[in-house]
Amino acid sequence: MLGLDPQTEGPAVRAQTGVLTETPSLDERLTARDNLSFYADLYNVPRTDVRKRVRSFLTEFELAERADEKVGGYSKGMKQRLALARALLHKPEVLFLDEPTAALDPVAARHVHTLVDNLARREGCTVFLCTHNLVEAQKLCDRVAVMEHGRLVALGTPSDLTRQYVKRLDVDLEVDPVQIELALHTLGEFPQLVIGPPKQEKDILTMTLSGRETIPELLSILVQKGLRVYRLAPQEANLEEVYFALNGGAQ
Repeated sequence: MLGLDPQTEGPAVRAQTGVLTETPSLDERLTARDNLSFYADLYNVPRTDVRKRVRSFLTEFELAERADEKVGGYSKGMKQRLALARALLHKPEVLFLDEPTAALDPVAARHVHTLVDNLARREGCTVFLCTHNLVEAQKLCDRVAVMEHGRLVALGTPSDLTRQYVKRLDVDLEVDPVQIELALHTLGEFPQLVIGPPKQEKDILTMTLSGRETIPELLSILVQKGLRVYRLAPQEANLEEVYFALNGGAQ
């Protein structure tokens, strides 16, 4: 798609892109097979390839057994899978997905996640995913752009964004069980490192640090105090925390 101008080379751009809107916009009077065959013609899929390609996509998207039923009787998840198959029928280089799992049940949503991941990893397709589901974005996306009123406010990998915008860090600390009280006392002596009192669950202490950079200093202090540290595990921040940080919420 490099060098193509959408204003003057629209057909060439559309030939290399696939689009799945939040609403599948299928012809529910037609069967799944007829829907795909119709769009194959619109996208100029070679006539000699249409039947084989349609059959292949129906199988891949687990629609083969009901391929000759009218789409109006399909579930939301089945319609979404068919719409995704339609968007991929002409083997685009770039795929645009708008809320692909909206209103899907967890099983159908997981299936769509697997399909998207396979497209990107196995097929080398570039996927642009527009979603308000931050768990979905963190799971599927290599890079994330946060938009606000049409303006780009943040861009980077999920880990880059969490490190940049979420300054506080939750960690789990495991020490020798007989040293729990000593650990609590020691942690309380360093409020500049440990924010608020740690929470204890069995032999694990969970606390909030003022930042990732404080981990080496805290570990050094614990060892100097004679504590036997078995584990100090950061809990990675997520994109929801990034979102609130960008919108002025508590980090």
